[in-house]
Amino acid sequence: MAATTTKLTALRSLMQKHTLAALIVPSEDAHQSEYVASAFERRAFISGFTGSAGTAVVTTSAACMWTDGRYFLQAAEEMDENWTLMRTGSKGVPTKEEWLCDSLPAKSSVGVDTSLIPYKQYRGLMKSLRRSGHTLVPLSRRNLVDEIWEDMDRPPLPKSEVFHLPDDTTGQTVAVKIQIARENMAKKKCNALVLTMLDEVAWFVNMRASDVEFNPVFYSYLLLTEESATCYVDADRMSNKAKASIANIVELKPYDAILEDIKNLPSDKKVWVSDKCSYGVASLVAKENLVVEPTPVCIAKGRKNDAEMRGAISAHVRDGAALCCYLAWLEQGGRGTEVEVATVLENYRKEQELFMGLSFPTISGAGPNGAIIHYRPEKETAAQVTDSALYLCDSGAQYLDGTTDVTRTVHLGTPTERERDCYTRVLKGHVQLAMAVFPHGTPGIMLDALARTPLWRAGLDYRHGTGHGVGAFLNVHEGPHSIAPRPASQMTQVPLEEGMLVSNEPGYYEDGAFGIRIENVVAVVKAHTEHQFGGVQYLTFKDLTMAPYQRRLIDTSLLSVEEIAHINNYHWTIYEQVSPLLNEQGKTCALMWLKEACRPL
Repeated sequence: MAATTTKLTALRSLMQKHTLAALIVPSEDAHQSEYVASAFERRAFISGFTGSAGTAVVTTSAACMWTDGRYFLQAAEEMDENWTLMRTGSKGVPTKEEWLCDSLPAKSSVGVDTSLIPYKQYRGLMKSLRRSGHTLVPLSRRNLVDEIWEDMDRPPLPKSEVFHLPDDTTGQTVAVKIQIARENMAKKKCNALVLTMLDEVAWFVNMRASDVEFNPVFYSYLLLTEESATCYVDADRMSNKAKASIANIVELKPYDAILEDIKNLPSDKKVWVSDKCSYGVASLVAKENLVVEPTPVCIAKGRKNDAEMRGAISAHVRDGAALCCYLAWLEQGGRGTEVEVATVLENYRKEQELFMGLSFPTISGAGPNGAIIHYRPEKETAAQVTDSALYLCDSGAQYLDGTTDVTRTVHLGTPTERERDCYTRVLKGHVQLAMAVFPHGTPGIMLDALARTPLWRAGLDYRHGTGHGVGAFLNVHEGPHSIAPRPASQMTQVPLEEGMLVSNEPGYYEDGAFGIRIENVVAVVKAHTEHQFGGVQYLTFKDLTMAPYQRRLIDTSLLSVEEIAHINNYHWTIYEQVSPLLNEQGKTCALMWLKEACRPL
């Protein structure tokens, strides 16, 4: 638990100088990244809470943290007595806007760094505060947390090398991507497109780096007009191949030059920015000339082309080999702390071709720690993985040709009937979603209940979404789509399309006891239906993840004949795809384990 008294005292002193009654500290960086470079982990620095989602609000006498159900337990454990946890979505818990309006003295000023808050969110917050007589103060190019952090060992700014991905990996040249983006701009009658999301820029210019741990991106912007394309990244960070790959196609300018160039765009030009673009960037364009919605690059990136899909499939087979070695090791007596066993899995992945690193910190939770949805074990406090409790492992890897994300829950001894019942209900939901057939145009929100229904029938549920997009050697969480029950989220309203990758990860968690989650990455593919009503193409899912479910946790009496057949077919596919690679790698023990694990139910 981090001590925050000194930090809050220093921050409140600065707030007083700026006559601010409250300061909002978001999790995100200037590019609205979910995971940010350590130098931009401002909310974690001021609060001690290290989860990827949450918003801090500091007033002269209070400090509150809003976060979602994935992080309730983690936030409560990591924050000290200075902080109040606001459980977003829980009954009786106000939103930060409601709390500010009700808690602040009359005519208060609330500050926020405009580079860290999306345009639409800023405007909505401004209107809410104004209705209650308060004022939202834009802190442009000034971050008060940074000012106190500079004297407290703030990490250096990231400057990893930017490298080029070949066309046979990306499936499209930069020139083709520019042409397609301009065609989409013309349809919207836009003269300029501003890319602010790091994964969109990286995908668009066919480059990767390691500015953000686990995410192969680099801090940059891109401005595309009808005549030119400019990438804003310090050129001395780029490899010679990277520079050569965009020579005479994309101009390079320093990272900080983007704001001035947007200001200098002709005043009559219409500019397209992402729905996640910061107020600090978007407000440089006159409101009447601004289009704020997911960019054409976001949409194209979400639909994997043939080369990207081949890469994803291949990466998941290699990842499956590593997972099977790990699961076999556990089943055959491998033990250790949560950190030690996670290291074993990482080492198996390192043996695979094209491995570049992990795609997120491994969630390795034994017993009650598995109930902390985004638990991250620490060496000093990690629990032992034993035969007497469930063990949840949510992990993933970055390969040069694809990104993986997989969760398996296992019991290395004798599970209780309660544990088997809960596991099988989660598995039923997972399988029901995997078997779904739906018409083109169906958004993720319409499929979410399929994964929850078996749990609902027992009065159970889980506090997270069911599926998120997955990148192509990019961010493990990406848009524009998701599968979740949140009607207010734009991502859940995006129709699922052929070529999209999405996770399928229902779960169930009992605080202080255990956690269960089963997760595969699936591809949206065409369904071969007998009919196509109204001439509409129907879609379904294809499992890419290659790791069997644990047999001893499955209560087959709760499964339908169709569900059992699906599991058996999936296990046969795993054996068919992964066993040749295990054989080639000389992994005899893992191969023998896989054969038994994939035996029909």
